[in-house]
Amino acid sequence: MTVTEGRQRGETLHVATNQYPWSTFYRREGRSFEESLEEGLAEVAASGADGFEGILTVPEHVESLAARLQAHGLEMRSFYTGGALHRAEEIPESIERIVAVAARARSVGARIVVVNPDPIRWGGPAEKSDDELRAQAEALNRLGGELASLGMTLAYHNHDAELRNAAREFHHMLAGTDPASVSLCLDAHWIYRGSGNSEVALFDVVTLYGRRIVELHLRQSVDGVWTETFGEGDIDYASLAKRLAELGIAPHLVLEQAVEAGSPATMGRVEAHRRGIAFARRLFAADAAAGE
Repeated sequence: MTVTEGRQRGETLHVATNQYPWSTFYRREGRSFEESLEEGLAEVAASGADGFEGILTVPEHVESLAARLQAHGLEMRSFYTGGALHRAEEIPESIERIVAVAARARSVGARIVVVNPDPIRWGGPAEKSDDELRAQAEALNRLGGELASLGMTLAYHNHDAELRNAAREFHHMLAGTDPASVSLCLDAHWIYRGSGNSEVALFDVVTLYGRRIVELHLRQSVDGVWTETFGEGDIDYASLAKRLAELGIAPHLVLEQAVEAGSPATMGRVEAHRRGIAFARRLFAADAAAGE
């Protein structure tokens, strides 16, 4: 996606938010975002977000979420999902399910399918084998092809676990797949954290795979701990925005500013997101305009 394709002059920069960070803010208060969905989506809208990236695992949930988003004036340009794509016996069912969800989501405006193949967490069982990594890459290629036939884009997503052992899983999911079938959702902070809090590693990923980035997940930290709101901190997002503009890339922007143990607790979730969305618009709109 080029800058001019992604944004027209005078148009407010579209910034969405993902379901996950809202869940962490609600958990901080001992509540469930998913069980308070109407209230939660009203707060998403109040924060100034233009869209909402829900976590969708079954087709039956698409229309219900889409109707609620429409009632709150929120778009669903993308959705997040996962599945077992490294075990041969589970791959067909995972692909079939994801495609079924995508087909319904497309009818309500979604065009990007963010997929995180089931990770093996830190401290979990044995690593995925080389054969499983090859199978997973082949599955992503197949899935990407099927989604493309629906007019949708597959965006590979990772957490920190995929950066273990020389980032063998992360790199093979890109080096071992066809760029025409598999794009990248760059989750900048998971790359940063998974690489030992390294900006060098993050910007190397942009150098290697920047032209495949179709979506950007935004999260910030200070001294390695997630902040309440997206702003200045460990990651130089101004330089990242500039680099993407130089590449002519205008990714779909999705705020994922979550809270964790040790995060400050100085403001409410709506205010935290309002400030983060405003910061993202200022930061990326300036570089998008410069790149036009």
